[in-house]
Amino acid sequence: MISEWFQRVGSSVPRGFSRYFVLELLKNTPHTGKDIINYAVKQSNGIWKPSPGLIYPLLGRLLDEGLIEETNDGKYQLTKRGKDTATDVDKVNDIVKKQLEVLFRLGNVGRFVALDVLEKIVAMGSILSSNFANMTDEETGKYKQFLESELKKIQKKEVKKKGKEIRIE
Repeated sequence: MISEWFQRVGSSVPRGFSRYFVLELLKNTPHTGKDIINYAVKQSNGIWKPSPGLIYPLLGRLLDEGLIEETNDGKYQLTKRGKDTATDVDKVNDIVKKQLEVLFRLGNVGRFVALDVLEKIVAMGSILSSNFANMTDEETGKYKQFLESELKKIQKKEVKKKGKEIRIE
């Protein structure tokens, strides 16, 4: 019997990914819902085929949150608030990427831990991003401060590890 964790991790697209995918895609140019679906299929070589039942309700939620707006020609584009959110997501992504790089360097055990951590981060990120529009500046600042402090801890460990490796050689 396949565990619930394995089923979640084994899917081609992690939970919450669609939201970030749409925000990222709309950063550059406006798109229709159909354009978004077609782009996803093309970019994933047909592995991910988001349904209209996924994309259009997601676009509705993003509209309600004030992250996107509909243009006169039926396309969707980011609002100022959406651009700010996309920028924050990019910053968090950079922090997570650095943390995962360290874990992946630790071999198979590190990879397993990294996948588990990634699953938790995606779930947490999904919850936070869906509530991001409702977060106060103070709450956003605390979250940012937490992520930055965690990144500093990992960077310190990385520097110490490099120092030990240099001494061994």
